[in-house]
Amino acid sequence: MEEQEIFGLLGPNGAGKTTLIMVLTTLLKPTGGSAYLNGYNVAKCTNQVRMNLGYVSQDLAIDDELTGLDNLWLQAGLYHMDRSIRKKRTDEVLELVGLRDRAADRVDTYSGGMRKRLDIACGLIHRPGILFLDEPTLGLDIQTRHEIWHYINRLREEVKMTILLTTHYMDEADTLCKRIAIIDRGEMKAIDTPARLKQELGGGVIIFQFTDAAEPGVPEKALEALRGQDFVREISKNDGDFYLLTNESEEALPKFFTVLEGFPLRLKKVTMKMPTLDDVFLFHTGEQLREGTISREAIARSRSSMQRLRGQR
Repeated sequence: MEEQEIFGLLGPNGAGKTTLIMVLTTLLKPTGGSAYLNGYNVAKCTNQVRMNLGYVSQDLAIDDELTGLDNLWLQAGLYHMDRSIRKKRTDEVLELVGLRDRAADRVDTYSGGMRKRLDIACGLIHRPGILFLDEPTLGLDIQTRHEIWHYINRLREEVKMTILLTTHYMDEADTLCKRIAIIDRGEMKAIDTPARLKQELGGGVIIFQFTDAAEPGVPEKALEALRGQDFVREISKNDGDFYLLTNESEEALPKFFTVLEGFPLRLKKVTMKMPTLDDVFLFHTGEQLREGTISREAIARSRSSMQRLRGQR
């Protein structure tokens, strides 16, 4: 990762994203290899690493029964910050995430977007050099997601912060990230800017599906004929749809129909579009990203955890 960039980490469930973040944030020891954050070995210099990073997890880590200000003071105390600078820091982060006017209110009166903004503020209170955002807009509505995007961009522009972002929303990665990496089964499949990754797919994507009336074996022969064409780079299948990556743009669709004219079958649907990050992801992993659960579930899990902790005390 480069300094002061927003770096996206994409991958299907089970690809290793959360495991990697847990290693980089010293919550899990690596089973092999090494990793460094700001020059510190994450396995050997855990205290130095923790002082240089902020971490905002998928699940909310704030206490609903405290005020926004109390949550920030609690987080500042966990970092052993002097009381003399706590007020200045809390004022700064509250202003940054737009919660100054609601700082004295209990968090259980906040909306889902306000909760997430406070959660991000807690990860910023100690001014980390690198901020880890693990699916920061999971389940939020589109307006709130755009609101969170605004604050993430402000972090990079105004605080000059380096941010590692994981997300299941392709538009989020395309909008926010300077570069993205796609991992699957613990391996790096691709790393580049969103624009260059889309350009690498070629001229376009033809998405099609055959009807069920075709004779046995005919669709397979048609696919084999398509794969032998110069304008075809790759054909994959996902949820009943075939994805044909082309080397051309305007000329590809007429050639596609010309090849299929020689076979006794019909198309149920056919569309063509320019490559998107979804297509890039599908090409490298053979899967589609699945959107997360709604934010109320994350809030309920967080509230339940806090209640259990209070019961233990």
